[in-house]
Amino acid sequence: MIYTYYDYLELPPGATPVRIQSAYVALLERFGYGTTDAGQDMSGLLRLIQTAYDVLSNPDTRQTYDALLAQEASLADAELKASLDQKGNDVQRRVQNPPAALQNALSAAAA
Repeated sequence: MIYTYYDYLELPPGATPVRIQSAYVALLERFGYGTTDAGQDMSGLLRLIQTAYDVLSNPDTRQTYDALLAQEASLADAELKASLDQKGNDVQRRVQNPPAALQNALSAAAA
């Protein structure tokens, strides 16, 4: 699975600058920034969180990053559509029957 900077800060893409800063501070507190946990090296995760904050807190870099995400999503959608179109000719599609309980409820409601 590929994570975005929004995922690292646990935010939706439309988050306001205030929410970005709040999430950043909350994550630093949650992971005990400045303290060490025996047996755990959180430096990699904290670096990712810091990088995410640096990119998303700057309006210019955030705009560039969002454009890149949109472009990648568009390419992935086109690739998926092409794959489904190609397989669509080879795959017989079947409609699944509704569960018996639902069929009974619908027939009882119709009566």
